[in-house]
Amino acid sequence: MAEILVTNDDGVHSPGILSLAKALSKVGRVTVVAPDREKSATSQSLTLHDPIRCEAVGEGRYSVSGTPTDCVILALHHLLPRRPDLVVSGINRGPNLGKDIGYSGTVAGAGRSEPRHFFFCRLARNVDRIPI
Repeated sequence: MAEILVTNDDGVHSPGILSLAKALSKVGRVTVVAPDREKSATSQSLTLHDPIRCEAVGEGRYSVSGTPTDCVILALHHLLPRRPDLVVSGINRGPNLGKDIGYSGTVAGAGRSEPRHFFFCRLARNVDRIPI
């Protein structure tokens, strides 16, 4: 069974990440590791001067007091039983287009896995036009 890591920058309880995790659970074992609250526009920032707290909030779901990049690092090194086959970041509230990509926490969450040779994907949507 595929091991899938899901993160985002809208928070572990956002409707987008919950829908995404549910859909992906049909094709693999999903672990959600996301910020405890919205961390939009954090790019690839790391939490350096505060402790990072992690709390299980459900079966295979973790809430982290850091950024999306912190979440992926924590998942890869401490939470997942093995290397994931796929890292997916989203579903983001908002489109992540043009200059947004440079500071998007959703893009950074997926991109953090890229140097480690994972397959990754980032998803965004326009809240006003596409219902979850």
